[in-house]
Amino acid sequence: MGDDNSITQAARISYGNHTKEKSESENRTLIRYLLRHSHTTPFEMAEIKLLVRAPMDCWRQWIRHRTANVNEYSTRYSEAINSFDTTPPNEWRHQSKSNKQGSEHGEFLSLTDGNKLSESESKFHEIAETLYEIRLEAGVAREQARKDLPLSTYTEAYWKCDLHNIFNFLRLRMDKHAQKEIREYAEVIGKEIVAKLFPVCWEAFEDYILDAVKFTAFDIALMQTFFDAYGTKISEKEFEAITKSLQNTNNREVAEALDKFKTIGFVRA
Repeated sequence: MGDDNSITQAARISYGNHTKEKSESENRTLIRYLLRHSHTTPFEMAEIKLLVRAPMDCWRQWIRHRTANVNEYSTRYSEAINSFDTTPPNEWRHQSKSNKQGSEHGEFLSLTDGNKLSESESKFHEIAETLYEIRLEAGVAREQARKDLPLSTYTEAYWKCDLHNIFNFLRLRMDKHAQKEIREYAEVIGKEIVAKLFPVCWEAFEDYILDAVKFTAFDIALMQTFFDAYGTKISEKEFEAITKSLQNTNNREVAEALDKFKTIGFVRA
């Protein structure tokens, strides 16, 4: 619901100029300025509504983003979806040694152990499904019969969210520290849906949020100390010469970058 123009139109109403047609270049410059400076209200004027199908353990993380409108499949009204998320033998991950809530990137259990775990998982799913069906056939209420279904059971929901909060969702769930299962959903939403519906906004999101790095006061102090100690500094003219060789930049963005580099001591003031 909406496109890149929805954002620029909403932003320009601030100064009564929202009905005048602007060039693609002007719209791109405005969108990039807005996101670069965290003027996020205009990004709330475009929305996406998705029909999501995800296992319950993944959905629990998803629903923690409380800025969307959600209506979910009910296992009180209907029988539970007869489908479970399964893990291939070569994808059982080790617990991370440094992150209590994560897995060790790229480290998997042996294929021998993985085969055993996947086999036992399949048997467990069969037992859970059979138990649920026995309860229903015995006349147990759906709301009670469901209580022992595993977190691997799939659910469905309509999920509607504005672009500003979708970017917040993607910033967290596309991060390399996010759980693999929900990261895969986020990758598809971002690269296959948002990027195609809002290409200019997506470009700005990649440049200023997804692929950007935030420096703390400690980081800046450390860099200043490094530059002072090793003398790795350039002049403003050298900085300008470098930026002119880059594509897709504008004077305002270059000036803002210059201020930042002066702050950390990379460019001589």
